[in-house]
Amino acid sequence: MSVSSLPPSVCALVFSAFTELLVQSVQVLFGAEFRRFSLDRQKPGKFEDFYQLVVHTHHIASTEVTIGYADVHGDLLPINNDDNFCKAVSSANPLLRVFIQKREVIFYKRTANNG
Repeated sequence: MSVSSLPPSVCALVFSAFTELLVQSVQVLFGAEFRRFSLDRQKPGKFEDFYQLVVHTHHIASTEVTIGYADVHGDLLPINNDDNFCKAVSSANPLLRVFIQKREVIFYKRTANNG
């Protein structure tokens, strides 16, 4: 049986399953705005390229931000180097949820709590 002889619904299901193995869906939240895009799950690239994509997608290229992701347990973990970027992509299933915060806000909160 060839693929062309399969019913369209079965072909769509097979294609969807195959695509999920190769593509990582990413959802990025900054403030109240979500952006979505996909990455190659096998070769996600470097953290710096991901960082530039995220800030460009949100039109905040001139803003210094901290990037984190929600792991499978719901914990917010940082994405700040190639190792934890690859860990974030490899552990995400089915969606990598990324959160962005301005660095000034984080610094202000720490300063306010310390003094």
